[in-house]
Amino acid sequence: MIEARIKKLRELIQYHNYRYYVKDDPEISDSAYDRLLRELQILEAKYPEFITENSPTQRVGAASLDAFSAVQHEVPMLSLANVFSEAELNDYEQRLYKRLTKQSLEHSSPIEYVAEPKLDGLAVSLLYRAGKLVRAATRGDGKTGENITQNIRTIDSIPLVLLGKNYPKVLEVRGEVVMPKAGFEAFNAKARKAGERTFVNPRNAAAGSLRQLDSRITAKRPLDMYCYAVGYIEGGKLAPTHFEVLQQLNQWGLRVSTEIQQVQGLKGCLSYYQDIATKRQQLAYDIDGVVYKINDLALQEQLGFVSRAPRWAIAHKFPAQEEMSRILAIEFQVGRTGAITPVARLEPTFVGGVTVSNATLHNMDEVSRKDVRIGDTVIIRRAGDVIPEVASVVMNQRPDNAAKTQLPTHCPVCDAAVLKIADEAVARCTGGLSCGAQVKQAIKHFASRKAMDIDGLGDKLIAMLFEQQLIHNIADVYQLSATDIAALPRMGEKSANNLLHALEKSKQTQLARFIYALGIRGVGEATANLLAQHFKTLTDLMHSTEAQLCAIHDIGPVVAAYIATFFQQQHNQASIQQLLAQGIVWPQSNPVKETMDTQAVPLKLAGHTYVLTGKLSQFTRTQAKAELEALGAKVSNSLSKKTTALIAGEKAGSKIAKAQKLNTPILTEQQLHQLLHSSQKRRYFPRAYQARYRPRSAPRYRYSWS
Repeated sequence: MIEARIKKLRELIQYHNYRYYVKDDPEISDSAYDRLLRELQILEAKYPEFITENSPTQRVGAASLDAFSAVQHEVPMLSLANVFSEAELNDYEQRLYKRLTKQSLEHSSPIEYVAEPKLDGLAVSLLYRAGKLVRAATRGDGKTGENITQNIRTIDSIPLVLLGKNYPKVLEVRGEVVMPKAGFEAFNAKARKAGERTFVNPRNAAAGSLRQLDSRITAKRPLDMYCYAVGYIEGGKLAPTHFEVLQQLNQWGLRVSTEIQQVQGLKGCLSYYQDIATKRQQLAYDIDGVVYKINDLALQEQLGFVSRAPRWAIAHKFPAQEEMSRILAIEFQVGRTGAITPVARLEPTFVGGVTVSNATLHNMDEVSRKDVRIGDTVIIRRAGDVIPEVASVVMNQRPDNAAKTQLPTHCPVCDAAVLKIADEAVARCTGGLSCGAQVKQAIKHFASRKAMDIDGLGDKLIAMLFEQQLIHNIADVYQLSATDIAALPRMGEKSANNLLHALEKSKQTQLARFIYALGIRGVGEATANLLAQHFKTLTDLMHSTEAQLCAIHDIGPVVAAYIATFFQQQHNQASIQQLLAQGIVWPQSNPVKETMDTQAVPLKLAGHTYVLTGKLSQFTRTQAKAELEALGAKVSNSLSKKTTALIAGEKAGSKIAKAQKLNTPILTEQQLHQLLHSSQKRRYFPRAYQARYRPRSAPRYRYSWS
């Protein structure tokens, strides 16, 4: 009975891994999955005689290797020839037609291809015997690779045992191991915070993770794999077309990209290329082009290979996203919270479709870790095709006079002292609202929609007002005249009057909005609302201590220190008094409401926390938030164990899965309406009102990394 239960648990876990990783259509919650895995772990610990190497519990645990052993591929893993333009792709197809004619090969016209995204990772092969994973290897030189079986076994999207019963006796599958973008960014962010080495790009991250001699390290990296071909089979039969083979792999439990399509001729190839290029940044993984393969496997075999590449496939590469440039200078920018960021001034370089002359260096820890110096030749990468960054230094091109850069001791804008806390990577200017650079960013934040909502006061206008010396601090914006504004470039009398009207309108606000508008580090909308509800007056907040702030639910010692320090600084106190002197007011906050018999009654949702997700039809998210807060509730952006309930509208995202994992009740929009208009004053999450559904599009991850 025990052995049968263990076998059943393994089958269930394997099936749910398939639904989760391969089909992206999970049938159970993370918590239910965790319970199955935990039960299996307990049974195997109690009855070790039933443990097998292909059990889901045995993905990690082998001893560290001294070195990787060599693997001879049954069939060579060849690379692909590349084209970089429509003209080159047209030439390739013309050569293909000539060979087909020369060899008298029958084919459809136009030729049917399978178009696939060219994943930017590390090519590997997986060998299954009798449906069990027995070996995994890198491409290597095409004939011989490295045995990375222990590391591959740690990747949850790779099945240790194939599904079904109709797979070949021996099956060698080829694919690409990648590190998804989300996992890469989170890994690097955590590494920076810990002062550890970061990866240059997701491809290097995937390759470095698979070449760890200790599989326990690999297990902590967010890796994934997508299969794209069969290298070798024995004792079985494949479908006649490449596209159908990929569907077979999918049915056997192997993950295949959902972006693969059958296309007709050159026109179909180019259409697919343009389509995938458009949504490139929305993909979960990095790609560097498209691969076109003739769909007919018999025709593939007849065409054969040339040198180290097949004739029946070609890679259509995207323009390079990395280029080399030279650092002319390293300067320092000051952000809204005083963060001092080193920026490399570069010889203008064309990278991924734009000319780049500046690139971020993140912080001085990164500068030191990468050993970036003025005069260095560096590799520039456009992270996400948006933010250029210095990826690495080309050391063999370093000039003898390359100069190191030191963190400035004083702010380059206001000359206030620069402070770097020991456990933080970022250094900061201590000038606060007296720093010109911080003031510009502070005014932009102050005028934003969720703060004071000053329509028309944007980046360019703020810059012009500073250039003309019409403003020097936040309070000055309320002293602008129509004449001063109308005289500015591209402004006029109507624009000036519109801005003055918006400024006057903004003076009637809410205490929470004003607190948020001040731009205190660590204080977002939710925390600002919390502070307003707790202290009720700005005076009480300004005189609060760190201990008093820490006593508030959801405010920790770090944020408490930021808040207390902000209000203790004299220049911030002066700026606040100047703003209040301009006529900024808000109604008195009151945590209770009066009933007909004048007896104070606590707001019915006081002490409860809600999170909103998805699209609401009866009102906007902002309106829903305002109504909840009016009843004393806190509305947060993130879920925690203390969240009362998640309110989910249409197209709700990943918060659904997290709520289920935390056992947090989920309310529909109709239930939210009932909540807002109900006379009940009790905690509102009876099981009858819990919505039990999961949008099939909700992404979920079981990644962990160090």
